[in-house]
Amino acid sequence: LGSSWRWPAVLRACRSPSAAGMSSSKRAPADFIKQVLGRPVIVKLNNGTDYRGVLARLDGYMNVAMEQTEEWVDNELKNKYGNTVIRGNNVLYISAQPKQRKA
Repeated sequence: LGSSWRWPAVLRACRSPSAAGMSSSKRAPADFIKQVLGRPVIVKLNNGTDYRGVLARLDGYMNVAMEQTEEWVDNELKNKYGNTVIRGNNVLYISAQPKQRKA
């Protein structure tokens, strides 16, 4: 992904609430991405597989770079990887991982 990646055009247009015609109470996709960079996320693929790990980078094509990645299929852990790159056309969505509760 390199150091020269750029925000997708739709995210660049939505950076400020006034640019997208939104009120200040609504959040733009770019705000979400800024919030979860470096934090645990779940990347759901079109085939139903989940990849869980730390979001390292995201480019304009939704190519995702993750660290400490785990592959989950049908809520079952299948593999653990270190650094992982997922091609953007396979990504259905990205969500923040819920915080773990202490037992």
